[in-house]
Amino acid sequence: MATLLLVHAHPDDEAISTGGVMMKARDDGHRVVLVTATRGEVGEIHNMDEESSRPRLGEIRTKELENAAHILGVSRGVFLDYRDSGMVGTADNENPASFHQASLNEAAGKLMAILREEKPDVVVTYAEDGTYGHPDHVKAHMVTNAALDQMLRANDSWSPRKVYYTAIPRSMMQAFMEQMPEEARRQSQESSIQIIGTPDELVTTRVDVKRYTERKRKAFAAHVSQNDPNSWFATMADQIYELAFGTEYYQLARGKPGSALPEDDLFVGT
Repeated sequence: MATLLLVHAHPDDEAISTGGVMMKARDDGHRVVLVTATRGEVGEIHNMDEESSRPRLGEIRTKELENAAHILGVSRGVFLDYRDSGMVGTADNENPASFHQASLNEAAGKLMAILREEKPDVVVTYAEDGTYGHPDHVKAHMVTNAALDQMLRANDSWSPRKVYYTAIPRSMMQAFMEQMPEEARRQSQESSIQIIGTPDELVTTRVDVKRYTERKRKAFAAHVSQNDPNSWFATMADQIYELAFGTEYYQLARGKPGSALPEDDLFVGT
């Protein structure tokens, strides 16, 4: 049995970008460890009363993550227990308890302890742009690499065979935007979240997860407080959803490819 360890920023990040490989790994007999940096205390609230839920949003989203993790086949879930940082330029981003403001060495030390316990064969996190620039996603990238670098400097007897960054091929992102309904495209263009995508030449791995798309959608739906019922994402037809999320893409950042490119599985060659 091998181990897959994922480092994510907030509850719900795990479901869409990596939910397929998590379920595939579990079905293939591997251990799945999910490390989440924050409890998502700052995000928008849907399907709940704002006034009553905001003070306990971290607790609500912790439970939602537990429900999603059960669907995704997570063997162990761990929080680094930093506060959600919110977006750049906000007061939350300046909060000393936020993940964004955390000491890089301290956060890397927390993650390093988990890595040493689990000794994962494969580690997954975000690329340096955090997919769409969120400070906590960027910090997760920095912390993961800092922890791995510290272990190398300490001459640890163990290191992962492979480290991957989640990816959305730039050409696919452009094509997807062009094919979106006009209203959905307008919502996306007006959003503070702008996803440029990973240059196609950096995408090394494409994993077919079509048989898991229904469960991926259920896992994301388990994050009730984060699901805007009026969004284009929530109302997407099943066949479009499968087309958009039935393949997960990754960039091999450390280690050697286990097959000719593109690889079709994160564990190939391990």
